[in-house]
Amino acid sequence: MPDTSLEPVDIRILDALQADGRLTNQALSAEVGLSTSPCWRRVRQLEEAGVIGGYQAALDRQKIGLGVLAFVRVKIDSHSETEAEEFSRSVARLREVIACYSIAGDSDFLLQVVSPDLDTYADFAMSVIRRLPRIKEMQTTFVLKEIKPFKGFPVGLG
Repeated sequence: MPDTSLEPVDIRILDALQADGRLTNQALSAEVGLSTSPCWRRVRQLEEAGVIGGYQAALDRQKIGLGVLAFVRVKIDSHSETEAEEFSRSVARLREVIACYSIAGDSDFLLQVVSPDLDTYADFAMSVIRRLPRIKEMQTTFVLKEIKPFKGFPVGLG
């Protein structure tokens, strides 16, 4: 089921599950206006198509001791595919890096990093990030306040 084939009921299902992934099929079907069997089949189709990639709890990072949220822009020495893949593999192993994107512009990658505090972040940045393969330059931007943290994708825009 490609994203362009989402029907209005699929969008309602995805919105509801992003808001509360623990909804029972009965509660979900009532919320989206389907009977339980067709609702269950639609959810299964969305899962099998990879539109729904899994279910997880949304945690409050500060309440679990991760007071620092930072974005790190990274430039690497070379733009060869091999070196970019080597960097990507290295970053994928770092628990502190919660997201990593290959980007266009004056940097090659954008990392989203969490840490308990500034001192711990500084140690991680200097002893781990700076030592990743082929790093030419890195620049950190610290989040002072989360205005609109990620809560889910706006289904139906595409």
